[in-house]
Amino acid sequence: MADWVSPPPTKRRRVGGTDGNAGSNDKEVPQSFLSIYSWNVNGIQPFVQKAITSFFTGVASKKRETSQSDGETQKQYGPSLRMFLQRHHWPTLLFLQEVKISPDDRATQRSVEAAVSSKTLKDDGPDYVARFCLPTDKFNARGFGRKVYGVCSIIRKDFMDDQVERIRTVDWDCEGRFQVIETKGSSLPKLSIWNIYAVNGTTNIYKSPETGQVVGMRHDRKLAVHAHLLAESKRLEAEGYQIILAGDMNVARSKIDGFPNLRTSPEQHVRNRVDFNKKFFADPDGLRAIDTFRHLYGEKKGYTYYPRGRPFGSSCDRVDLIVCSSSLQNKLTTAGMHETPAERGPSDHCPLYATFEFGAGKS
Repeated sequence: MADWVSPPPTKRRRVGGTDGNAGSNDKEVPQSFLSIYSWNVNGIQPFVQKAITSFFTGVASKKRETSQSDGETQKQYGPSLRMFLQRHHWPTLLFLQEVKISPDDRATQRSVEAAVSSKTLKDDGPDYVARFCLPTDKFNARGFGRKVYGVCSIIRKDFMDDQVERIRTVDWDCEGRFQVIETKGSSLPKLSIWNIYAVNGTTNIYKSPETGQVVGMRHDRKLAVHAHLLAESKRLEAEGYQIILAGDMNVARSKIDGFPNLRTSPEQHVRNRVDFNKKFFADPDGLRAIDTFRHLYGEKKGYTYYPRGRPFGSSCDRVDLIVCSSSLQNKLTTAGMHETPAERGPSDHCPLYATFEFGAGKS
């Protein structure tokens, strides 16, 4: 078995826990697994700006005091991508959303590539590569100097070399929202693993990417993207791929996924939610997928989005998901999110994760 599927020999991964630490269940994750982290970072600049270049040169980041809403003071570390990978035991994949990099800005892209390289901290961990999908839409992604949307997939190089057949985008998206990693189907089954920053439904206009003509609202575009994603997922399953969809879906699935209340106004948000659930979970003709967190934890509460400007935990939603084909449910080992201000760092979203075991004895 290739090295990329083995956790570091000195580490033990435990099932459970959504607080950024190992869970209370003492069951170890098996030795052969695919680990996926996903995180909407709400802009990559805090990870590459000059004020924290020490994170990328091997110099330890300075601790800073951060006052919490409950009056306690917590030590935090600055946002280092390499330290994040190390802290979470070198996951196979780290998907970043809303990176907000202009497609013409190669300097920032190179900075991210350097930030995940093994040369950064000169540690003993594996090397990583970064692949970007950034907006090319001339009409819907022009604001803020084109620093909008965008996703980045950070991939362990040994996994990249051993397993990845290709990395691609989709022809129905020009906003830098979808990146697809497809595996060869050798020691692993054929997997189609998606890094997703889904459209947020709003009443803002949506223009045709080809003509610039107004063709509806962002709500309409969100529903259209659901249809495109479902059609492509179904096609891939028919071709023998098993699907993993990971990222910010910009929809909370049910009442338990919003605190203190689930968003129901305007009414279109309810329709978007119903459409998402129907297409990917409920409809016999849909994907019939597994929501990894819900599959393992039932009605347990857990959230990924904590808006800035409010006390942490006073308003939150689970809008980031890792979803998989039902054929992978017996491979699913762990799932959760790291719900702490320290793990959230400069973002308004918390990282989430899921692991899948493909070792002997897993049917």
